[in-house]
Amino acid sequence: MSTPPTTFEGLVNEILGLINLIIPLIFGIIFLFLTWKIIDAWIINAGDEKKVEDGKKYALVAVLVTVLMIAAWGIVEMLRSSLFGS
Repeated sequence: MSTPPTTFEGLVNEILGLINLIIPLIFGIIFLFLTWKIIDAWIINAGDEKKVEDGKKYALVAVLVTVLMIAAWGIVEMLRSSLFGS
């Protein structure tokens, strides 16, 4: 068990370390979800127009969420490096 942080910088680094562990997991889940929806809509149910349209919507949403997450991750890293210098 690690010792609890004694400074504000230590607390922020602990929280950012936890966020840096969670974000790749979320990216992986989004990638699996997008892959499954593409396979489901465009390969398994290729003849069903409603499924194909739903697949397009899921793909668009997944790409937008991924871009927003990358931007948020970049902002957090930029703030961390500018405020704490490491």
